[in-house]
Amino acid sequence: MDYREIVSVTGVSGLFQLMATKSDGAIVRNLADKSTRFIPARLHNVTPLESIEVYTTGENVRLHQVFEKMKEHEDVSLPDAKKADTTSIKSYFKQIFPEFDDERVYISDMKKMLKWFEILKQNDLLNFDFYKQQEEAVAQEETPSEEIAIEQPVDEKPAKKARAKKSADEEAAVADEEKPKKTARKKKSAEDDTEGEEKPAKKSAKKKPTGE
Repeated sequence: MDYREIVSVTGVSGLFQLMATKSDGAIVRNLADKSTRFIPARLHNVTPLESIEVYTTGENVRLHQVFEKMKEHEDVSLPDAKKADTTSIKSYFKQIFPEFDDERVYISDMKKMLKWFEILKQNDLLNFDFYKQQEEAVAQEETPSEEIAIEQPVDEKPAKKARAKKSADEEAAVADEEKPKKTARKKKSAEDDTEGEEKPAKKSAKKKPTGE
């Protein structure tokens, strides 16, 4: 059992371990007395604690991040959710989590967090290392893409080869253009030789004698 299995149930005090879900509800186990019961979906909402967010003066934070601050500041006296007044409860959260927005978080929610913290502590459920491991895993997945981006300039060599090949093709094209010109000159020369040979053919035939 760990924090990710813990849920709250609307209309029912305490915290529960989610045992199973059904189409019409869920089976949960009470962390206080370990009793198991069925929660009908038509009467109650079952909410995982890890899905709950808390208002701050900046971006919202996950509920477990508030619990982590409460755990880190155990030297600060924890108010009694049943007996402490509103001012002391708000002062406590402001002290351990300066960004905490006590104007948008109801005092009833603050008291609920105090009660839940005590229940989680009693059940040794204040270990949140798995969230840090998830963040590290995400960071490692992003690293290769950054390295590829850095190594991209190395791919310039194929581009140079492409330019060299293009230059060779241009030279071949120039050579091909010159060849027809040489052939044309040879052909013309051959025609000149032929014209020279045809000159004897132009001599007029001898006339027959007319006295016959």
